[in-house]
Amino acid sequence: MPRPVLDETRIHPAIREKTAGHGAAIIAEVEAAIAADTVVVVGMAMNPFPRRARRLLQARGIPHRYLEYGSYLGDWRRRNALKMWTGWPTFPMVFVRGQLIGGAADLARLLESGEFDRLAAG
Repeated sequence: MPRPVLDETRIHPAIREKTAGHGAAIIAEVEAAIAADTVVVVGMAMNPFPRRARRLLQARGIPHRYLEYGSYLGDWRRRNALKMWTGWPTFPMVFVRGQLIGGAADLARLLESGEFDRLAAG
């Protein structure tokens, strides 16, 4: 089921470049990480859920890359671009082989069911 995204024809031509480039640097950084690493966790400081996701992976000896962008009050504008890009409303954002699998609770479910291993194996 496709997510709703405002069609470009409904964006005034004078601002299209601005909307297209919004958050490009942080998105490119995450894109590079998910292309290079099997498991990537994107999070923020002081949030217990990215920490939980990382602990779940560490407990099973699963190598991963962690990208941290600010805290609750810092860097929220940059993080907002990631939320708009993925459609995922919270942190962490956990990627396996480039696919967004959700957050810490979703990771725990996939680990418990064994599906994580299938996804990670490719």
